[in-house]
Order: sequence, then structure tokens, then C-alpha cells
Amino acid sequence: MSLESDVRYLLDRLEIQDVIARYGLGQDLHQPHDENLDVLEHWADVFSEDAVLDYSEAGMPAAMSRADLADLMRGPDRDGGMAEIYTVWQHVEGHATVTIDGDRATAVSPHLHTHETKTGEPANVLAAGLFHDTLERRPEGWRIVHRRLKNLYVHTVSRATR
Repeated sequence: MSLESDVRYLLDRLEIQDVIARYGLGQDLHQPHDENLDVLEHWADVFSEDAVLDYSEAGMPAAMSRADLADLMRGPDRDGGMAEIYTVWQHVEGHATVTIDGDRATAVSPHLHTHETKTGEPANVLAAGLFHDTLERRPEGWRIVHRRLKNLYVHTVSRATR
């Protein structure tokens, strides 16, 4: 490899890692107590317009668009969804293992998503798993064109009293 190709690889890898991290950041910057629940403001920099998202392991459809996912997570008018169930959440996206082949890449990244529930006994929902992503270099930058969620575990645990 040449110095130029090595630098291109490193820049692509950093951009792909940022794309994956922006997914969680988009989730977390639109909490139930925030006025703006429109995660699509951030996800336009994560998913391509034609991306296919498979969250079937979480009981969602196997072929959703980014708008479909936003509807499920924040409601069609961006005023509900997860905000009706949870008081707060955090989405931590781990460092991805990335393979780049020209203008296409694949990535596997671990995630830990935590949610504090509103209903019933005080509890937290912990979801750990992997995202399997296919990305493409588009004119606007690297974007996820296909994502498959793989759950490792989802647990509800009692929340400590304050």
C-alpha cells in the first residue's frame, strides 16, 4: 500500500466510525423531555435515503426505512414512540470492526442501549447486541445502506432508589 492509500483508508475508517456513533447520538439528543424528538435530523447523516433496516430481532419489521424506524421510535408526529414508555435513555455504540472495499464497506459494532421505564415499578431496560452494517460512499459521505440488529440480550432490572 502507498502512503496515499493508507491515509485514504484511515480517513474512511474514521468517517465510518463517526457515522455509526452518530446513530446513538441522534437517539440521545432527542430525549422524551426535549422539545424536539425528530431523530431524522441526525439520521440523515447516518442512513442513506434508500437504506433498509432490519430490527426484526426486536420485534420490528425486517425491512424498514429510516423514516419507518423514526416513526416507531418517536411516533409518526415525533411526539411519542419510545418517549411514551421511557423517561430517559442512552445509546452507546462501540468501536466497529470495519472492512473497506472501494466505495463499499461492512462493519460490525457492539452496542449497549439503556432505558429507564415510566410504567410500573422503577426499572431499567438494558439491551446489548451488535449492528451488522453495509455502508456505501455517497456524494454526501459514507452512509449505512443496510443495517441488521442482532440482540445478545435484553434485560429489565430493578432501578436503585435515590
